[in-house]
Amino acid sequence: MGKFFDTLEPHHYDFIEKQRMYFLASSSFKENTRVNVSPKGYESLRVVDNKVYHLDLTGSGAETIAHLTENGRVTVMLCAFEGPPNIMRLWCKARIVLAKDAEFEDLMHDFFPSWIGQQGIRSILVGDIFQVGTSCGYAVPYYDYVKQRDTLVSHWKKKSDQEMEQYWVDRNSKSIDGLPNLGSKALKNVSLPFLGQIITWTSLLAVGFLIGNLAAKR
Repeated sequence: MGKFFDTLEPHHYDFIEKQRMYFLASSSFKENTRVNVSPKGYESLRVVDNKVYHLDLTGSGAETIAHLTENGRVTVMLCAFEGPPNIMRLWCKARIVLAKDAEFEDLMHDFFPSWIGQQGIRSILVGDIFQVGTSCGYAVPYYDYVKQRDTLVSHWKKKSDQEMEQYWVDRNSKSIDGLPNLGSKALKNVSLPFLGQIITWTSLLAVGFLIGNLAAKR
């Protein structure tokens, strides 16, 4: 039978620390939009003092960031693939701390020191848990853990800061439902060359249009 708690209890923390995979679920308030569920690994989850900290690595999508920017809702789910059956859900009110934000470095030092210097880190999700739910998990199969995949981390290690920022602009500007997403909001330096070129050409076009209108009126 399912049980609900207002805060995490000591044995809940023990269960969370043993899990090597977890899931993030989020959605928009808008009609006809998708509910997103993402599996996560890499020991990128910290749960401390009834708060959730998720280290967000760059991927082709950024649905969680888009949804949390809109409404702050996220559910973290963990389930036992070995040992006694158990499913745990952490319902949170969350926010996104981008890599450019002042708070980001402090969070990295406090919760993810071994990740400092790793290329491809996009943001940190910070969630206040307002309810905890546990249930039996009898239908969850047993699985043997082998190891974490290193493909994603190895891929981003080859990229420069500018390549990462260009990727965010090109691939993470909108969610799959067209919601405003990461894009240029994640950039540490808005005077990057490619942005500077955009601003310059936009300014030149505006000036040219204005001069053309003035000439026509004469």
